[in-house]
Formats: sequence, C-alpha cells, structure tokens
Amino acid sequence: MEITVISAQGLKNTSSCPFSHRLRPFITITACPPDPHGRDKKCQMYRTRVDDQGGVNPTWGDKFHVPIDTAFFHSRYSCIYLHLYTKRLITGRVQLGWCQVPVTDIGFPPEGSVQYLSYRIRARDGTWTPGVVNLAIRLTGFQQVAVLTDSRASDECTTVIGIPVTMISHKSICQ
Repeated sequence: MEITVISAQGLKNTSSCPFSHRLRPFITITACPPDPHGRDKKCQMYRTRVDDQGGVNPTWGDKFHVPIDTAFFHSRYSCIYLHLYTKRLITGRVQLGWCQVPVTDIGFPPEGSVQYLSYRIRARDGTWTPGVVNLAIRLTGFQQVAVLTDSRASDECTTVIGIPVTMISHKSICQ
C-alpha cells in the first residue's frame, strides 16, 4: 500500500509555554494498534519530515510504501494509525493528536487508482480538534486473481480479489 501524507489544516498549538509558539509538525504512520501497556511491538513505523514553515497548515507530500498482508483486509477492525506531533526545542516531540484510517475506508479500489481521504484529528484525550489531515492511498502489488478449481468444487469457489501476487498458492480457495 502506498500512503502519501499530503497536508493538514487547522492545527492548534496545545502548549502554553512561551518558547513553543511555533508548530513544527510531523506525522508517524503504522499499521499496528497502539499498545495500552506501553510495550514496544516489532512494527514498522514511518515518519514524515518536520514542516518548519507550514505552522498550523503544514504540507508534506511524503510517500510511504507500507507492506500490508491479506489478514489486514480480512479484519474489519484493521486500521492505519496516524499520530501528529510537533517537534519542540527543549521537550522533544509532543503529541498534538491522532486519527485512524479504517480498512473499510480503503476497501479494494482498482490497482493503481488513488483514493483521497481526509480525517479530523483527535486530541490526546480522544476529543475532536478542528484539525484535518489529508492523505492519498493507492494499493500496489494487488491484482484480481481467478481461482483455479476442479469440477467438484466449481459451485463452491469464487474469484478472490486483492491477494498479493507473492501470496498466491496452487490450492483452490473456497468459501
């Protein structure tokens, strides 16, 4: 899956510190849910560059190739998780908010087509903020696959859509 973090609008600086009046936002992306116990999972995380100029309306255009397996698409609870941070001089990164891109919003668009999605950002406590993040998502490495069947299973088997080419086996896939 190719995810392009395009921009954000209407971000709010949550700090009242006199030295942190300027937002320097960046976004992290992962397909693993956050661990409520704070344990570190072995999960790939991607990060945009810091936008030093955009302030409350940053732009990135950063593109990431996120490997997603078929199990991601089989669970209706799967999500891509985005966390929005600002880089502070003294305190390091401070979370401004987060959002989730549910698998149901991604679906199975035709190979190579681009979906433009926008999500409102939630504050750390889960309340809505006025901020919005804009993304473009394109599925790559997926193709429509006709399942080969023998004559006994022809009534029970169907075409499977969205199986990565590298994961196709020689067995029939039946419901």
